Amino acid sequence: MLDRKVAELLNNQINKEFYSAYLYLDFANYYESVGLDGFSNWYRIQAQEERDHAMLFYQYMHNNNEKVTLEAIDKPDNQFENNMAPLKEGLKHEEYVTSLINHIYAAAYEVKDFRTMQFLDWFIKEQGEEETNANDLITKMELFGSDPKSLYMLNSELAGRTYTAPSLTL
Repeated sequence: MLDRKVAELLNNQINKEFYSAYLYLDFANYYESVGLDGFSNWYRIQAQEERDHAMLFYQYMHNNNEKVTLEAIDKPDNQFENNMAPLKEGLKHEEYVTSLINHIYAAAYEVKDFRTMQFLDWFIKEQGEEETNANDLITKMELFGSDPKSLYMLNSELAGRTYTAPSLTL
């Protein structure tokens, strides 16, 4: 049985991960509306990843005989002024998610819940990758976004992204 605080934080993370999926679908909608279907593809795949992350937390809770309580998912409320805005918001959001994962890890560490710490190790690594990807997109947009031909090439690169489900064994 999980510590009450740890279980509550894990359960809350399910909601946060589903919100992340909504947020990234909002980004995809924006990019689709401005004709950047490659950027839209990239964020639709991000949304799939976030849904899978939520389901990993969901399954972990059930594997530990914990009840999952699903909460309402907030609606993203963004008005983007330019093509860079979603990218910067994405980095900010990934840094926030990293802080949430770190908080759960600290709570598990405090009660010596080594199994949960081991479960979270994958997410800690994943968040490092997510922040790197978000930073890389910002850098590429800064370098190429103002030149239409370069933006077209970057958009084409992002259109080639395919989905790979996470390989975390619970």
